[in-house]
Amino acid sequence: MHRRLLGREPNTAAMSERLPPRRASRALDTIAPDGSEIRLIADRDQGATRASLCEVRLPRGAVTRPISHHSVEEIWYVLEGRGHVWRSPPGGSGDTVDVAPGDALVIPTGWRFQFSADDDELRFLCYTSPPWPGPEEAEPAASGGLGTPTV
Repeated sequence: MHRRLLGREPNTAAMSERLPPRRASRALDTIAPDGSEIRLIADRDQGATRASLCEVRLPRGAVTRPISHHSVEEIWYVLEGRGHVWRSPPGGSGDTVDVAPGDALVIPTGWRFQFSADDDELRFLCYTSPPWPGPEEAEPAASGGLGTPTV
C-alpha cells in the first residue's frame, strides 16, 4: 500500500551503505497546496518509507487556504512565532486554537484545516504519515474558520 502511494521505491542499495543527514534549506523547496512555504528535511531521499518531515513557514499576517488530506495525518510542532489553527472533522463546524513555540497538535486524516500567523513568521515542523505523496493529496475546502486566504 505505501509503495503505491509513494510512486517510487526508495534506493535500498544506497540506504544500506549511507543515509546522509539533511538540513532544512534556507530557500523554500516548494509551496504547499495551502499556500505555506515548505522546506524538506526527511523524505524518500533520506530513506524514509513510513513518514516524512518538513519545516513549514508562513509569513507574518498571512492566512492559508483551507484544505483537507485524503490519506495522511500530520503532527505539528511549533518552533517560532504565534498563530491560529482552525481544524474541523468531516461534517463538523470546527474549532480554533492559538499556537506558540513548544505547542504540538495533530491534523487528523480527512479533517479540514486552515492556519494563520500573527505578528511574526510562523515556523513549525510537520511530521506526515504516510510520507507526503504529492499535491494531489490535498483537497481544497469550500471554507475555513480563519477568513479569507492571503497566500
